Amino acid sequence: MIAAYCWPQSALPGEFVALAISADTGSCNIELVRVGATETTVAQFRGVNVDVQPTPETAFETGCSWEKTLDIEIEPFWKSGFYLVRVLTDAGETAEAFFVVKASEPASTLLVLSTSTWAAYNTWGGPSYYTGSSASSLKRPLPPGFLEKPEPHRYRVALINELTNEERRDHFAQYSIWSCAAGFANWEILFVKWAEKNGVNLDFATSTDLHNDSNLLSPYSTYLSVGHDEYWSHQMRDHLENWIDKGGFAVFLSGNTAFWQVRFDDSAETMTCFKQNILDDPLLGTADQHLTSTMWSDPLTQRPESLMTGVSFTRGGYAHCDNAPKGSGGYSIWKPQHWVFDGIDLRAGDIIGAKPVIVGYECDGCELSLHDGLPVATRSDAFPQPLEVLGTAPARLWETSDLPHQLRKDYVGELNWVAERVGGADTAENRSRFEHGYAVMATFERGEGSVFTAGCTDWSYGLDDPDVSTITTNLLQRAENRR
Repeated sequence: MIAAYCWPQSALPGEFVALAISADTGSCNIELVRVGATETTVAQFRGVNVDVQPTPETAFETGCSWEKTLDIEIEPFWKSGFYLVRVLTDAGETAEAFFVVKASEPASTLLVLSTSTWAAYNTWGGPSYYTGSSASSLKRPLPPGFLEKPEPHRYRVALINELTNEERRDHFAQYSIWSCAAGFANWEILFVKWAEKNGVNLDFATSTDLHNDSNLLSPYSTYLSVGHDEYWSHQMRDHLENWIDKGGFAVFLSGNTAFWQVRFDDSAETMTCFKQNILDDPLLGTADQHLTSTMWSDPLTQRPESLMTGVSFTRGGYAHCDNAPKGSGGYSIWKPQHWVFDGIDLRAGDIIGAKPVIVGYECDGCELSLHDGLPVATRSDAFPQPLEVLGTAPARLWETSDLPHQLRKDYVGELNWVAERVGGADTAENRSRFEHGYAVMATFERGEGSVFTAGCTDWSYGLDDPDVSTITTNLLQRAENRR
């Protein structure tokens, strides 16, 4: 057995990150690699002494508390980015860990990695939020496949049914089943490689950086969320929304974004979310009830995520999955004259992103109605801003009977849960209100700033498509011009 993790998860040049390893091989070799357009090895350590470190039974919620194996000093010349730690034994066993180097001299655009969502799906050392726990420690390893894996385009939820049973079995014999739902190796790695190949200068941070630092975004003109960015604390939202209101440009190339409210402990080492077990949350019924760790669209929070993103998973759902619409795999475009589509020859109703299936897995939407034959956002308490709908695609929330078998037995389908919490009761009538969802690409103004949302987790899978690449380039160029 070999496993490793880093703490803290991010640092500035001149600071230190501790690497903790548990292994029964006596020694190992370590390679530090910055992952970008190319992989750059920044340091290597040979013959590092290691030993088996005991793993507490409660490691999944309290952390491993391993002694550090190595102090990693962040050198001044290391660029901001995602750094993969590869640990290799002479016997060929491997393990991965990661840390993020933050920028000491900020550029214009900050990519905040969805590390809180990685933690929510982490089953290393015990259950995740999906298999029985309501607490997740960040001070522990991540399962195989979260940080690196082969062919992310192939091993993704939206295309999993195209694999043979044998190929699926062989892949998940090596990699966690949850590595399709969370981790750097799914979406963010694809975006980072594309961005750097196209000359985009990105700075990096983690979810807990956004949680801890109210000034994190101050030097930046643009914030980026990519992939599956599901779990947000109220501090994360405070810091981002305040920054948008002062003129920031938030770009959500993500889906299922900020669906669940979480709380971090004072050290930001453990993240709590009771999700559907809200009766177990000690804040329920107190003056701090708005911080109950339920979905952000729950009336308890008084703060639906659509106030920040313009859209919500409660009005979207799953696409190109079992028990969900396949659609075309792309977006039907309704505002082809919008600046987002500059350089693309489009007419209303044309589809973009179908071949790479950008509208796959989890999608966010809004209430829609028709005006002059085009879909427009319906104004409501959850969607009070004038929201410009640029594109739509069909999606559907899963019922409890649709859920995959890997989930804990008492997990309630999102359609039932949304009907219960947002609709007022889990009835057939309320389920029908939310059953026919849409992925929605949209933009809106908030305060002095603005927001773009792709409305889908799988945008990054389409970056090799000329249309998707052009839209993304337009967004990032507009971001640069705002500086």
